[in-house]
Amino acid sequence: MVLVSGCSVIDLGGSSSHGGSSADTRTECQRNPGPCMYEGPYEVGERDYAEEEARRLNRAEYERLLRSAGK
Repeated sequence: MVLVSGCSVIDLGGSSSHGGSSADTRTECQRNPGPCMYEGPYEVGERDYAEEEARRLNRAEYERLLRSAGK
């Protein structure tokens, strides 16, 4: 079994907490995901969406790894 973690930053047009671009934020979250994790309460349906998105990202990364291993 392979477990892969994904980190995604969605730019909703607001400014980021540290003033950088969404690409800078995405790179920082990939390097150090801890500060990017939200620990507060979820809105209705948000937790299910987040879990499904994590599953989707994990499947995509798993498939990418399989393709690169098959070269």
